[in-house]
Amino acid sequence: MNLHEYQAKRLFAEHGVPIPNGKMASTPTEAREIARELGGRVVVKAQVHTGGRGKAGGIKLANNPNEAEAQAGRILGMDIKGYKVRRVLIDQQAPGIKQEIYLAVLINRAARRPMIMASAAGGMDIEQIAEVSPEKILTVLVEPALGVRGYQTTYLASAMDLPRDLWRDFHKIVASLYECFKANDASLTEINPLVITDDGKLLALDGKMTIDDNALPRQIRLAEMRDVQEEPIAEREARLTGINFIQLDGNIGCMVNGAGLAMTTMDVIKLFGGEPANFLDIGGGAKAEQVTTALRLILSDSKVKAVLVNIFGGITRGDEVARGIIEALAQIDTDVPMIVRLAGTNAKEGMEILAEAEMETAVTLSDAAQKAVAAAQGGNA
Repeated sequence: MNLHEYQAKRLFAEHGVPIPNGKMASTPTEAREIARELGGRVVVKAQVHTGGRGKAGGIKLANNPNEAEAQAGRILGMDIKGYKVRRVLIDQQAPGIKQEIYLAVLINRAARRPMIMASAAGGMDIEQIAEVSPEKILTVLVEPALGVRGYQTTYLASAMDLPRDLWRDFHKIVASLYECFKANDASLTEINPLVITDDGKLLALDGKMTIDDNALPRQIRLAEMRDVQEEPIAEREARLTGINFIQLDGNIGCMVNGAGLAMTTMDVIKLFGGEPANFLDIGGGAKAEQVTTALRLILSDSKVKAVLVNIFGGITRGDEVARGIIEALAQIDTDVPMIVRLAGTNAKEGMEILAEAEMETAVTLSDAAQKAVAAAQGGNA
């Protein structure tokens, strides 16, 4: 679950990370009143779950309350990468900026530990830094039993050439960001940029935070922060149904059980020249109703030109999946070609059900992927 900037920064502040004074506004009039409270010189920032707000015109400076009202009026209602702006954050302007730093705590899944990532090239997308100047990205692993150690932040500060008199404050911010990460079951806490102001202070001007969905039952306060209006309709329905679903940019819909098998399926599709349209994991014990919902979600994407179903039965039964497919196709009028591969529990029964319905099937994943790629390209396998 992603949080808005204003939510993330408030959580950062609870753990001691310095942030600008600011409040959220949903109307231009509110923006003007908040700017007046903050002294007039403010930044008006669109609150949407996507990057590139500045380039899209979603971040503007204002030097007085009237300007803040006008800028908020321009930003509210904007469409930024498909997200409608419904709120703006009104922050005090920083007193001049000497340097911008990137700082984040995230999970290093290969090392199975939290990791601190930092770069002196703040203000840029970390992906862009990695591509253009990978040597500027610094990382250290955190041992959960010990937390952030002084020698680690000293290494980062030294490698980024931070002024020596800021090393102690930098350590406090890194440690605070890590504590926020840990306390809120986050998978990412990010400050970009963390700036050095003209008066020699460190200040978190922007914030991003992603919460592990599996922790939400014990993070009730965070669960209530979810902005359902920011979720794509299909992803919202999938979440409510218990399906893991993420839309992508390809044209081959994927329905798989198990996250690992889903990733493998997507890789094999790409191996044979195709592009997956989604990640979809129906889970380990999916019934016919969930399969029906999953197919409906996949086919709601107009870009989908073929569907690959890859089910390895354990708890999930092949005959249940087959019935779900048939039920879904009875409810949805579609001519999108579909290739089904079943293996494991009741796969034989499932394949018989599909054969009676004259569905195209495959025995191996490679065969299924090649047929799906060919179908999406308008050819024959």
